[in-house]
Amino acid sequence: MYWKCFVLAVLVTYDGAVAEFSTEDCASLGFIKANLLCSSCDQLKDFSLEQLVDHCKECCHSDESASKEKKYARAILEVCTCKFPAYPQIQAFVKSDRPAKFPNLQIKYVRGLDPIIKLLDKDGIVKDTVAIEKWNTDSVEEFLNTHLDKEHDDEPDFLKTNRI
Repeated sequence: MYWKCFVLAVLVTYDGAVAEFSTEDCASLGFIKANLLCSSCDQLKDFSLEQLVDHCKECCHSDESASKEKKYARAILEVCTCKFPAYPQIQAFVKSDRPAKFPNLQIKYVRGLDPIIKLLDKDGIVKDTVAIEKWNTDSVEEFLNTHLDKEHDDEPDFLKTNRI
């Protein structure tokens, strides 16, 4: 009798202790956690990929929360210029005028690194890292538009407001 209660308690504890996968865990499984909606996981069955559904569900965001995407105060796009030939779309983004649209985006050149975006909170602590080597310029811009806070100046621009 006692061992049955113990086994039941262990199972309940285990079931409640399972946490969702980290960004790194999801990346190693081939999922981009920041962009994955749970409705996409359900579509895996249509392609005979049922074995991936459980892992996908550990990495996804519910579709209801998709409208309130998590916003970050700053982002750092890290890339190596020596790898630009391998990532022409990332090179095109970096060398274009698109980064200027994001005053809270910093481009950092790190030797030997495949392109990534680090997302930081207002205290400058890295909260998420996203690999972007397969992205095109439009995907990078859309991601930054979705996940970066719009910077607001504390002081109003008097030339724009026409006030003295």
